[in-house]
Amino acid sequence: MKPEHKAEMKARARNIALKVAYDGTAYHGFQRQTPPIVAVQNVLEEKLQVVFGDSIELAASGRTDAGVHARGQVVNFFTDGRIPVDRIVRAVNSLLPDDIVVLAAAEADFDFSARHSAKSKTYCYRIQQGDVPDPFTARYAWYIRRPLNRAAMETALQMILGTHDFSAFRASGGAPMSPVRTMYEAVLEQEGRDILACRIHGSGFLYHMVRNIIGTLVRVGLDDFMPADFQRIMDSRDRTRAAATAPACGLFLEAVEYGEALHL
Repeated sequence: MKPEHKAEMKARARNIALKVAYDGTAYHGFQRQTPPIVAVQNVLEEKLQVVFGDSIELAASGRTDAGVHARGQVVNFFTDGRIPVDRIVRAVNSLLPDDIVVLAAAEADFDFSARHSAKSKTYCYRIQQGDVPDPFTARYAWYIRRPLNRAAMETALQMILGTHDFSAFRASGGAPMSPVRTMYEAVLEQEGRDILACRIHGSGFLYHMVRNIIGTLVRVGLDDFMPADFQRIMDSRDRTRAAATAPACGLFLEAVEYGEALHL
């Protein structure tokens, strides 16, 4: 956002924060695109402008890629629209398509930014295992037919905890920034009979970082790599030594935490 436009937005009467969930299958990521390409932001801004009677420019906690989903994306925008905050969710959802839903709305302080005020994020990646793929989870999980060595994966996953340089799991094309991040929690959980979910909570994430970690972690699960290989790959800071990027379909932005700055 240009500085002069940012000042104009902050001159408006309200700063509204929304918690949003979406199925990213049909969209070219979250970030606004030039039509006819459609992103989640295009749709949200269009409907919010109808509800608020105002031009809307969203800021988001992060830009999910094409095909990636969200259960807890957070956005904010400045507006002079007067609709009461307790009516926003129903009003906006009445206009949105079924694959985008506003879960909660709140009045935020004027210095709140969905992106810059975030303290941590949680992502979850889902893998479906079994003899045959499940057509009802194909949009939301990466199908792996071969059995996975869960114990080896759990050993490798613990290696990302703490503060590290994650250059080995960083894709080219992201914004220039420090590759050092802190991971607070990383767990594998069984969801139902055949879904293995990897949940990672950290201070922040690099471009494609979670999908690159998962791609390498699955190679450990398939016994192509040993857990010690995973450690060597991370320590190398060399993206070419890690595995291919896992498919977008299995990735969910689960939650964004703001501490006392925002409660949604």
